[in-house]
Amino acid sequence: MSAGHSDAGSLPVEEKDPKGPVSHDKADPGAEFGGSEARKKLEHKLLWKLDLRMSILVMIYILNYIDRNNAGAARLRGFSTDLHLIGQQFATLLSILYVGYIIMQVPSNMFLNYIGRPSLYLPACMIIWGVISALTGITKDFTGALLTRFFLGFVEAAFFPGSLFLISKWYKRNEIGLRTAILYCGNIVSNAFGALLASGILGGMNGALGHAAWRWLFYIEGALTCIVAVCAIFILPDFPTTTKWLTDQERRLALKRMEEDAGVGDQGETETGGRTHGLYLALTDWKVWWFALAMTTQVVALSFNAYFPTLSATLGYNPTVTLLLCAPPFIFTVILAFWLSKRSDAKQERFYHMICSYIAGIIGFIIAISTMNTAARYVSLFLMAQSYAGFVVMYAWMSNSFPRPPSKRAVCLSLINGFSQLGNIAGSYVWPSNWGPTYHYSYGICIACSGTAIAMSWMFREHLKRLNRKLEEEEQEKGVAEKGFRYLL
Repeated sequence: MSAGHSDAGSLPVEEKDPKGPVSHDKADPGAEFGGSEARKKLEHKLLWKLDLRMSILVMIYILNYIDRNNAGAARLRGFSTDLHLIGQQFATLLSILYVGYIIMQVPSNMFLNYIGRPSLYLPACMIIWGVISALTGITKDFTGALLTRFFLGFVEAAFFPGSLFLISKWYKRNEIGLRTAILYCGNIVSNAFGALLASGILGGMNGALGHAAWRWLFYIEGALTCIVAVCAIFILPDFPTTTKWLTDQERRLALKRMEEDAGVGDQGETETGGRTHGLYLALTDWKVWWFALAMTTQVVALSFNAYFPTLSATLGYNPTVTLLLCAPPFIFTVILAFWLSKRSDAKQERFYHMICSYIAGIIGFIIAISTMNTAARYVSLFLMAQSYAGFVVMYAWMSNSFPRPPSKRAVCLSLINGFSQLGNIAGSYVWPSNWGPTYHYSYGICIACSGTAIAMSWMFREHLKRLNRKLEEEEQEKGVAEKGFRYLL
């Protein structure tokens, strides 16, 4: 969407003569694939093949988040004491990761769009961050940990926006929500699986080979990341035009699906200008910055995630039980995220599905403020955690709202996701230990931020409604009978 044109005009409305001849392809979109039934079978086979290969992204994301958040679990077993951390130094270790994470997201996605080989690029980054994560285990002081955390974020930045871009290159708008949910469930599952893994390592390996248990936590989880990365090289797909294991017919169908979904081709028909033109289009589109700010406020509201073991510890149990209690809320959230995203795809609606989850999260914050009762506070942890289900829908909405050209979409996804990580930097300081165990002020900040995200998202939805009306008016003026692209609301 260039600065000199309206938002609605960024997706061209093709002029057609309603009385003119209808092409054979238009009469039967499956003609070039042997008919509608043959196309359905081929499409089913293509999606099954894609879903099977894309599923490794979930495992990668689990390890991505475990490597990012394992400091929270390590804190329960001497991490802060052994590194002689004082004051806000632990919070700084959490926040410094997002500095590198923010810096690298846009250039990383631009590079990925240019080379077109995510099957090599993403696993290579994964191997590097696995090694860096393992090196955290040999640090002796705050400075060493600070350096490893900074470079960890620097390299991890490639994965999530790159995965969103990869998904957007293969799946249609009514398919993206569920696939984004499946991917993001790697994040959610990591909180449950990471806590279970950490409880086993921290509970059983203290003193093994003369190393503290928290050091083994970094060694083992970093090694797991490297092993999965090597497997991913042979499993992940590239883009439709560069994937080698597709048949010629599957490749043509993959490209045709993207063209039909937006009413215009994905690459050759929409790309103009040089390699940095997509960056210019993204930077000059105010909607990108509005959505990024809305997502940032919600990320602050979700900052409890990094301190979830600490919040679980306020229930009064020992460290092992505390970590085990972290798992059920996120297992519940995974189930809810699947259901909510699938329903959002089926209804082709994003906003109301998203805010229902956010409102339930706000209720959880209110309960946590109101009582120190153990059962009530544990219920509040469930309500807080399920806010991630709405956040998954928000990511799907982001992918739907900035469709073409691909170079702009690559920048938009990384820019919005990267900008939103400012919320993680701010959120690292929302939970100081002297505000515990009640954390009234922390929960109050989360309520305010989630409310702001809801309000900004509603304004964004109203703007998209106006753009849809404009697209419809343009079609009517040009005599286009077939309904074209519409933004999802």
